[in-house]
Amino acid sequence: MLSLKSILTKYTLKPYRYEKHGKTTYIDTNNGRFVIKKNNKDEEILNYLKSRNFDYIPSTISNQEDEYEISEYIEETNIPIEQKIMDLIDLVSLLHNKTTHYKEVGIEYYKQIYEDISNNIAYLYSYYTDLITMIENKVFMSPSEYLLARNITKIYASLNFSKLEIDKWYELVKDKKKDRFVVIHNNLDLSHFLRNDASYLISWDKSRIDKPIFDLYKLYKRHLNDIDFSEVLTRYERNYPLLEEERILLFILITLPDKIDLEDDEYEMTKKIDYLVSSLYRTETFISPYYSKNTKYNE
Repeated sequence: MLSLKSILTKYTLKPYRYEKHGKTTYIDTNNGRFVIKKNNKDEEILNYLKSRNFDYIPSTISNQEDEYEISEYIEETNIPIEQKIMDLIDLVSLLHNKTTHYKEVGIEYYKQIYEDISNNIAYLYSYYTDLITMIENKVFMSPSEYLLARNITKIYASLNFSKLEIDKWYELVKDKKKDRFVVIHNNLDLSHFLRNDASYLISWDKSRIDKPIFDLYKLYKRHLNDIDFSEVLTRYERNYPLLEEERILLFILITLPDKIDLEDDEYEMTKKIDYLVSSLYRTETFISPYYSKNTKYNE
């Protein structure tokens, strides 16, 4: 593998300034500004996107065999977060539209998903039951423990809802012979979307072929407190309607409470639990309109 210096020389780039941001380096050169990072992209996925005329990825001057990827620098336009998320979801729906295909699957495919989620629900139920039992046996609760005890019924309600819905989902899909797949970016975040004269998605290192809901799931988990996701999903489905079983599975995934790892820092622990509880309430508010008035999602 060529070193970074050798690759820059290979493409006749003479850098005079470097700017490091995490795993990415910005360089100013005699030929303009570029972005450099380790080349971890799946070239098969990228070639497939090109074949489907999905051109919303910054162009590169480096080759597939190079250790480092050198791509054009996109000067981002400053736009409100509400507009940015809508532009992003438009691009995601386009990505899914252009790459939709159906593959034959067997009962084992759906059974594996069902068992993985069911086992996770059982694990979380046991984990929080042990945790609340330990807390309730204390003479005095800490602020974080009291906050968890006050809201444990909401955690149980989320788990019970997920259990009912995963059974419902399995009944819908167990006899299906084909399922819908797309290219998913698999790392959706507002920081990975750039808007200038066109829209661009960056950071494709985790992209793969999978169900479209996993892009929505990642975006929701990262930005659920930043945006009104009901508007985002409505916008997405104007261009790419979800199948019933896809929507059910998405709602199960976002409803499942995260595991709270215990910490010695009481302040950080309280913040974690507060975020978990507020997320559960926010998710309930988001998904409730999709269910009939007779569907209960409460304690």
